[in-house]
Amino acid sequence: MSQTRFINPDALSKPPGYSHVVEATGPGRIVYIAGQLGVDREGKVVGDFRQQAIQTFENLKAALAAVGADFRQVVKLNNYLVDVGDLPTFREVRDSYLPTANRPASTTIAISGLARPGARLEIEAVAMLLAAARSKSASKAASKRAGAGRKRRTATKASRSKRK
Repeated sequence: MSQTRFINPDALSKPPGYSHVVEATGPGRIVYIAGQLGVDREGKVVGDFRQQAIQTFENLKAALAAVGADFRQVVKLNNYLVDVGDLPTFREVRDSYLPTANRPASTTIAISGLARPGARLEIEAVAMLLAAARSKSASKAASKRAGAGRKRRTATKASRSKRK
C-alpha cells in the first residue's frame, strides 16, 4: 500500500500554503502533469491573472480526474509567474483548490515570460496514487497475449523438429 507523508520540520520556517517535505512510498503510481496555463477548452487565454489562475487550476483538476485523482494526491507543484506581484492572488486561488491539511511541496518562480503570448502563469503537478488494480479485461488481454506467445513457441519448436 502506498503512503504519502506531508512534513514541515520544526527546524524550517512555517510555509505559506505548502509543505516543505512530501515523502511517498510505494507501491503506487506517480502521475506527472505537464504545465497547465489559463487557457480554455478552445486554447484561448482567459481574462486577467485571477481568471487565468482559476482556469489553470480547473485544467489541473481535469487532468487529475483523467487518472482518477484529485488535489489530495498532488505531492508537488511547480509554479511559474510572469509577475511576482500576482503572488498574493495566486496563493488565494491555489488555497481554494488544495486541501486544508497536507499541502504539496511547492516551488514558485518569477519568470520573464511564457511561450504562450498573454499567459501569466503556468503550473506543473506531480501526484502519487495507489497502485492501479488490474481490471478483468486487462487481465484477460494479458492472458490471451501470453497464450498466443506459447502457441507461437510450440509451433516454432514443431517446425524445427520437422527440419531436422
